[in-house]
Amino acid sequence: MASAASSRAGRPRKVFSAAVQVTREERAARTREQLLVSAARVVGEFGYRDASIQRITADAGMAQGTFYLYFASRQALFDELLPHFGLHMLEHVRERAHGKSDFFEIEEIGARAVFEYLQENPWFWRVLNEAEVEAPAAWARHHEEVVRRYLKFLRRARQAGVITQYREDELDTLAYLLIAARDYLYLYHLHRSKQNSGIPESVVRTYMQFVRSGLNAGAPGR
Repeated sequence: MASAASSRAGRPRKVFSAAVQVTREERAARTREQLLVSAARVVGEFGYRDASIQRITADAGMAQGTFYLYFASRQALFDELLPHFGLHMLEHVRERAHGKSDFFEIEEIGARAVFEYLQENPWFWRVLNEAEVEAPAAWARHHEEVVRRYLKFLRRARQAGVITQYREDELDTLAYLLIAARDYLYLYHLHRSKQNSGIPESVVRTYMQFVRSGLNAGAPGR
């Protein structure tokens, strides 16, 4: 009887411990995310070189010692910063295009969605552009993921008979061309657009005309 009672008495403690562990893990994940968000804001304002741990933790409302519970160094955080928020941006685009199947419709939605993300997160450009020098491993990981997803998108379109003018071995070059075109459009118009004004319709029309003409949907394959 004593053994059975002891067994029953022990069960709630195990459940409670598991619940506490989940809560701790969730709290740790939120703290880590807040440090990344604060780092992005600080880099956006001051640049990587002046984004000190003191500034990052002050923005997050945390003690400096908390930083080292999640990142071994400032560079360790920088090496995760761009890939982390790059995935956020790509997921934002994926959500906007969810349920769509037409290649050109998805391309237009994607262009608008990236512009929207950049307007809502104005620090992203500095996090991206300075990373090539200050966090080159992060910069490389981000661009590899962007190109990988764009290539997958182009391959599906080619297999569906939408892109017929380009061979399989030309798609990577095509991906780089389209990514670069969009990047420079964002860079040019973000500095000139009024807050929350959105991407100019004339820009979208011109870009999509360029894409449709350049891909020449329906043209005979080579």
